[in-house]
Amino acid sequence: MKPAAMNTPPRVTAASTFERRQYWNEPRMNGWENFYLFEILRGLSITGGVFLRNMWKWVTGRKGALTTYYPEEMRSDYAKHNRGRHVLVQRADGSPQCVACNLCATVCPARCIEIEAAFDPTDAAHPKSPLEFTIDYSRCIFCGMCVEACPEDAIRMAPWTPSLPGYDRDAMWQSRETLMSWYPQRDAAKPYPTRAATKADAA
Repeated sequence: MKPAAMNTPPRVTAASTFERRQYWNEPRMNGWENFYLFEILRGLSITGGVFLRNMWKWVTGRKGALTTYYPEEMRSDYAKHNRGRHVLVQRADGSPQCVACNLCATVCPARCIEIEAAFDPTDAAHPKSPLEFTIDYSRCIFCGMCVEACPEDAIRMAPWTPSLPGYDRDAMWQSRETLMSWYPQRDAAKPYPTRAATKADAA
């Protein structure tokens, strides 16, 4: 007795009608490029040229593609507008320029900024300020949107990112005190009078 035939789907023998899409800017290799030996030699010449230029810089005592021994050394070729570690700008009396409006935390795509607001009724010019201002650098993507959204010029980004790598995510939370003290800046574009001056005017 023969075994019962299995219910297998029939094989499709018709030719496929799928056509690969052709793009208008699709690269096409010429005969020179199809003979790969010349392209291999061209790639080696580019790599060798970069190596020899950097080696000549090293021989003549100039900075080339050399290893920077962090943290003893820091790179000197950071771009002027490179987005690095955040800085909380201070007022003239050392208090934060921030008014705790939460615009930076709202616009942050990584949701890495947390602010707890405080109220000081004796400071008429600047009654609201951050009691806590923390940034989770394990999630920050350094997009700079917080700097663009701030209406008070209270948060900036320095061109470098010192001492950020670590093995503990909890240690990558930066507090208000750290953001204000690691690279202090007091040249806010929208300055407020100090608390002492405000109290003197009120008296």
